[in-house]
Amino acid sequence: MSDFVSGAQAYSVDTLPWLNEHRVAAERLWQTASMPNRKTEDWKYTSLKSFANTNFFASSNSGKDISTLVSASTIDGITATKLVFVDGVFDSGLSTSLHDSGAEVVPFSLANEHQQNTISTLLNSCVDLEKHQFAALNTKNIEEGVLIDLPVNTLVQNPIHIVHLSTSSASAAASNARLIVNAGKSSSATVIEHYFSEGDTETQFNNSITELIVGENAQLSFYRLMDEAEKVNHISGVHVRLARSARLTSFFLALGTELTRVDVNAIFEGEGAEAEINGVYLPKNKQHVDIHTCMEHAVPHCESNETFRGIISDQARAVFNGRIHIHRDAQKTEAYLSNKNLLTSNKAEVDTKPELEIYADDVRCAHGATIAQLEENSMHYLKTRGISEDEARVMLSFGFINELLGQIKLEALADYCRPKLAARFAREEHLTRHLQ
Repeated sequence: MSDFVSGAQAYSVDTLPWLNEHRVAAERLWQTASMPNRKTEDWKYTSLKSFANTNFFASSNSGKDISTLVSASTIDGITATKLVFVDGVFDSGLSTSLHDSGAEVVPFSLANEHQQNTISTLLNSCVDLEKHQFAALNTKNIEEGVLIDLPVNTLVQNPIHIVHLSTSSASAAASNARLIVNAGKSSSATVIEHYFSEGDTETQFNNSITELIVGENAQLSFYRLMDEAEKVNHISGVHVRLARSARLTSFFLALGTELTRVDVNAIFEGEGAEAEINGVYLPKNKQHVDIHTCMEHAVPHCESNETFRGIISDQARAVFNGRIHIHRDAQKTEAYLSNKNLLTSNKAEVDTKPELEIYADDVRCAHGATIAQLEENSMHYLKTRGISEDEARVMLSFGFINELLGQIKLEALADYCRPKLAARFAREEHLTRHLQ
């Protein structure tokens, strides 16, 4: 781990000087923290050995033609406020006007004094840097980010689409993305956070932190798409605070990389808050995907509902750890967790661990996890209807996750995801013809 650690410790940032106080505090934590290993409970099934001999902080990304990346990451059928970052740098030419969004949407680098104060106040208000050392590393190296500030009673009609494009052709490169969404009382918005790169992207380390502050009676729809190249290492956290009667609806898509680790943590701070968190992960080849979620029910009368489904192919590995923590005073809580996994290869592997920790006595909670393979009876049924075995496998695999896609309220986003997911199961394009 020496090359990675020494490179991270030596790396310094001189932009956004108004965040130096946060950087100094985070650097102090990073310097004293130890890197996770197999003896670290939250990293028991995920190794960081691939980081050992790589200094991601030694070189910067070298730009190249991004027209194909821009086209491939465009979601047709929606009119959105779009912010595009290329290798961590905001590109105003590829972005839309930020003044027409109906909310205060601004990159950190363009923030005025008032916005800087807002960012500085909200930064790390949802995440505990002592528990999440990669969040400390992100804060230490923060160079850019996005603030979405929704004033009281603001209803944003069009989605806000934040696109992070990676074009690295250097031997190694790191990017630290930051997003803060501050949804004021009775506000409403839809936010899409999108990470995209293609197969020729070389070794890349994306270390991102997202903080969602959902105010009283506010409604936030949040979608996170991770569609990145094979050699990308993606470590990120989505940290949420929910006030009284706040509602969060979210969907996570992880198409798999060399290493993908996502922590999703939600704290219920106000009575009547609700969170619906769905996700799909689809590692293939020798990719590794690790999803950790934690629902902290600290007050009464709240509800959380989690559904994650994974399809693991080839020699890939997936890890899912879902924790529900019901505090002593959180009576009348309803919390549900479901994780289902489909293995399409004898060499594919999944480790799933749902957890319930309950200290209140008047709650409704349930959790479950399954691991299965494609049903032979279903395969036989489709084959007797003239569908080839390869096509049948694609159809059954796609059907396993299509239910979650059907719950995406933004229809254009679901339409964008479906062909990507269908193609994930098929080696040849014609095998997806029954899914069009």
